[in-house]
Amino acid sequence: MKVLAIMLSLAAAPVAAADTVHFTTEDYPPYNYREGDQIVGAGYDQLLLMMKEINIPYTIEMMPWARAIALAETEPMHCVFTAAHIPERDKKFKWVEPVAVGRNFMVSHRKSGITVGNIEEAKGYIVGTQRNDYTQTLLENEGFPKIDLATDLKLTLKKLQSKRIDLMPISEQHYIELQEKGEELEAQFVFSEQIFAIACNANFPQDLLARMQGELDKLIADGTQAKIFDTYNLRYTNFGLVAAKP
Repeated sequence: MKVLAIMLSLAAAPVAAADTVHFTTEDYPPYNYREGDQIVGAGYDQLLLMMKEINIPYTIEMMPWARAIALAETEPMHCVFTAAHIPERDKKFKWVEPVAVGRNFMVSHRKSGITVGNIEEAKGYIVGTQRNDYTQTLLENEGFPKIDLATDLKLTLKKLQSKRIDLMPISEQHYIELQEKGEELEAQFVFSEQIFAIACNANFPQDLLARMQGELDKLIADGTQAKIFDTYNLRYTNFGLVAAKP
């Protein structure tokens, strides 16, 4: 696996390696994803600006989500982004938020013939998602009996396209992007709404967390976050306006 990392060094006194912050993330557009040899995205860009102002050493590494979030949960100087802040994760991490606010649609293949209007109706179908993603927790909490787990979102999407699964939850923004690329997807209903955040280890230094939150607050207050959203076409629409094209 090709590792993408970025390191900034203090211009002043040297800092111990233990003071380096390690960020992990996954390929999850439009918040963080690969574009050639670079990591880009609405969450990634905000993180770079925040850490530039804080001016301490850090690394960013892209990897499968299960590993990315596990490192943040177990290693003191680790944080993961862009993570959904859901009740089941609340006490496991310290949070810097909101990096974004989003919705998930439950979607089907356009030619599947499936029509469901709510969670209870969707339980009669095979629903796929990526392993250890927050949507897995949501599906399990709602009592979905047939959950298909894959290593990443792209594999789940391939399963939907080949009709190996019937439904999958997908972010509103990614759904819009896939439709614009010609993918034959159809939104069935709004499955969930959530805050996206940077989730840091429960033992992460509180003073550093406060500095990170302060820098994010500045990005929101001065309009920088909104400009970043515009850059990545992050737009929030009424559900009926983003349904599958005829």
